[in-house]
Amino acid sequence: MGERDGPPAAVLYELIDDGRVGVITLNRPERLNAYDITMRDGLYEALLAVRDDPRVRAVILRGNGRAFCTGGDVAEFGSAPSAVRAREVRWLRDVWGTLWQLPAITIAAVHGYAVGGGFEMALLCDQSIAASNARFSLPETGMGMIPGVGGTQTLPRLLGTGRALDVVLTGRWLEARTAARLGLVSRVVAPSRLAAAARSLARRVAGLDHAALKALKRAINDGLDQPLEGGLALERRLAGVL
Repeated sequence: MGERDGPPAAVLYELIDDGRVGVITLNRPERLNAYDITMRDGLYEALLAVRDDPRVRAVILRGNGRAFCTGGDVAEFGSAPSAVRAREVRWLRDVWGTLWQLPAITIAAVHGYAVGGGFEMALLCDQSIAASNARFSLPETGMGMIPGVGGTQTLPRLLGTGRALDVVLTGRWLEARTAARLGLVSRVVAPSRLAAAARSLARRVAGLDHAALKALKRAINDGLDQPLEGGLALERRLAGVL
């Protein structure tokens, strides 16, 4: 999923650190990495490659150029020849469910704009590191839509209902430091340090026991959807297996 003959690939995928760390790069810099059908297909292929490779312990999701991702490409809105077929493809290629359920730990390395679906992509990752120039926004409500890349589910889990509604209803911009204060990103670094910080975290994660990582991720993500009693029971089962 790297460079081929013809136009550059919309998504690049490489393995580093003896295959233990994957790097997925959104590669439409001329469109500020706006998300189109080609990028959807490339991202889905890369995520499946991660899912099916037991060597990969951690994944970095990043963007080329001046932005992480500016959400859906408006040039494609309403261009599908069949709404039914478009919905069918979305169900068959569950990009966001695949990203959320990856056994590997996912790390978003965010710089520049993270807007709409781009912001939501970062929210679906297990950890986010932001460059100090990162800016986040969910403008969909003001456009007569709602966040459709998991934002209505991930944001309340991170912020609580009131703060999540504030971010979604206002569409206001969040600077990197504000995002860190709210708990949307775990760390803010200088833009020149973003790649190194993401790789350092990925390498640290990749050095941990793989079975323990998968169990930890399942305990946290699946436990959130259960009452406390059910979550504790899940934790005991997973800990017992380990």
